[in-house]
Amino acid sequence: MSKDQAIGGIILIVCAVVALFYIVTLFYPQWLSTIGIQATGTEIQFWIIAVPVFIAFLAIMGIGAWIGWTMATTPPPKPIEEIQTEETKEEKSS
Repeated sequence: MSKDQAIGGIILIVCAVVALFYIVTLFYPQWLSTIGIQATGTEIQFWIIAVPVFIAFLAIMGIGAWIGWTMATTPPPKPIEEIQTEETKEEKSS
């Protein structure tokens, strides 16, 4: 097994465990009392939905900011006419 395959396997297992935790906590929040977390089911269900939505929102805003920054700092391309003029000059000099 290569290093990449091992990392892929670890990612797969972590994602499966997180997904299982999420699903069980969303539909059966009372199980958290067995590990010492005392909160109402409604509070837990709110946070189990709110946290991923918040993270997704931040990720989308980060991607949008990165796209905006890239567009703002990239110089505009040369006009096509200027490129064609340069090509004809190169052909004539050859």
